[in-house]
Amino acid sequence: MKILIIINDAPYGAEKAFNALRIANQLNKDFPETEVVIFLMADGVNCAIPNQNTPNGYYNIERMLKLSTRKGTRLLLCGSCLEARGLKNIELVEKAEISTMAELTKEITASDKVLTF
Repeated sequence: MKILIIINDAPYGAEKAFNALRIANQLNKDFPETEVVIFLMADGVNCAIPNQNTPNGYYNIERMLKLSTRKGTRLLLCGSCLEARGLKNIELVEKAEISTMAELTKEITASDKVLTF
C-alpha cells in the first residue's frame, strides 16, 4: 500500500503539519510495509527549513520529519512554492527532495490513499 500525505500549512501556528507527521510516523511504526510519501507545498515547504528553535516541551517539526525519513518516508517539496517564498537555494532538512507538480500528480495517481492537511 502507498499513502501520500500533502501538507499545505506552515509548521507552526496551526497543528496541521504536526498532525500529518504524527500520522506518517504512526503509519511507519504500525505498518512498516506501507510506503509513505510526504509532499510539502504552499507554506508547508517551511517545514523543511532546518534548525528551527522551538520552546522546551513544544513539538519540533524537523525532528518529526527526520524520524519519518529515517523510517523510509520519501520527502518531496514543491519547487515553485520554495521559489515563491525565496527558499529555493537554502539548506533543507536531510533527505528533502525538490519536486514538481508533475511528480505530485504521478504520486497522486500511484497512491492508494491521499491525505491532505
